[in-house]
Amino acid sequence: MISRIDLRGDALPEGTALRDLLPRADFDVSAALEKVRPICEAVHHRGDAALIDYAEKFDGVRLEAVRVPAQALADALERLDPAVRAALEESIRRARLVHRAQRRGSHTTQVVRGGSVTEKWVPVERVGLYAPGGRSVYPSSVIMNAVPAQEAGVPSMALASPPQRDFDGLPHPTILAACALLGIDEVYAAGGAQAVAMFAHGTESCAPTAMVTGPGNIWVAAAKRYFTGRIGIDTEAGPTEIAVLADDTADPVHVAADLISQAEHDPLAAAVLVTDSPALADAVEKELETQVAATRHIEDRIVPALRGRQSAIVLVDGVDEGLRVVDAYGAEHLEIQTADAAAVADRVRNAGAIFVGPWAPVSLGDYAAGSNHVLPTGGCACHSSGLSVQSFLRGIHIVDYTRDALADVAHHVVTLAEAEDLPAHGAAIKARFPGDEQVSRGWKVPEGE
Repeated sequence: MISRIDLRGDALPEGTALRDLLPRADFDVSAALEKVRPICEAVHHRGDAALIDYAEKFDGVRLEAVRVPAQALADALERLDPAVRAALEESIRRARLVHRAQRRGSHTTQVVRGGSVTEKWVPVERVGLYAPGGRSVYPSSVIMNAVPAQEAGVPSMALASPPQRDFDGLPHPTILAACALLGIDEVYAAGGAQAVAMFAHGTESCAPTAMVTGPGNIWVAAAKRYFTGRIGIDTEAGPTEIAVLADDTADPVHVAADLISQAEHDPLAAAVLVTDSPALADAVEKELETQVAATRHIEDRIVPALRGRQSAIVLVDGVDEGLRVVDAYGAEHLEIQTADAAAVADRVRNAGAIFVGPWAPVSLGDYAAGSNHVLPTGGCACHSSGLSVQSFLRGIHIVDYTRDALADVAHHVVTLAEAEDLPAHGAAIKARFPGDEQVSRGWKVPEGE
């Protein structure tokens, strides 16, 4: 059901050579880019009419309007299963605890007497949040997008989720209920690249946003790339990934269950076990057979995911080698199920989120750990972070110098301007100190030194 890659015996290669040995899904955003281009341009030129046409083409429903009525949000919350409501409320509460603590305050550095630089953090003015609605419904993604934006102080936000034929063209009612719980009253029945285009360009019903965040399929990722530079994005999220670094202390029942938990998202989902224990590898393979047979979404998601080139059991010589492998892989979700798991986790450099020990499975992070589940995929954890309050803030430097403080460094500024052949830069300093020979000359090495 799942392939093996044996990296034992020989010294592990470095850098890209090691990454090239590891399993990874085919996810060609560049190829999808040309397919989303006409969609994005149509929304730009035709606005809501294009969104309505694409909803009919891709979602099988003809909308009367793209914006979701306020009453639909209220009705969805009223009809929400009380147990689901309680779970969503607890997820929101925990996410707020974690994300509220991330908020940065302004900080002033006194560089010299009379000269300071202050860094203040300002939220983006308006963001578009995307909640997928394809194979599954993701109210948890509403929480993971909205809570950090709210805690950052974003004053205006809108959410888009695909229209559902089974619900009269509205997004899934659990999505709407989650919006209502969070106080998001601007919601649109729009999915895929056309939703990103709506946020980027604006339409008759939706004002443009400065940023778009949230996971989605390859068309959403391609549209984000298309608009990069015009709007801010969080990441080009690809298929979900789990990597488990485990030794012979790990429970194969837990490991197999966690691999399956991510495989059920999508046939391109990646499930990777890195271990130095052949016995554990054998036991996990047996558990996969047993547990997969007892669950749902077997043939359309789980089995293709586990059998795909993106999933594998990787055998290594030891935990140290395993750490090198998982750092090269840069997983969206990384579980550490080894002896002294906390110490091993502390050595990891590349991961979207790390889950320590047998009682912190990825499923906890998906819903109720308080952490964020919008995370970098496809190895992007080697250079990018998951969604947080900081994603929605911009750092602005405020430079405040007195005359004396500028005079003290003016000759250095003039010297550097002349060294870069930018005389007007130096002239802007000299104009403030007419007749000052030291400023006019810039800084020179004293004779004899």
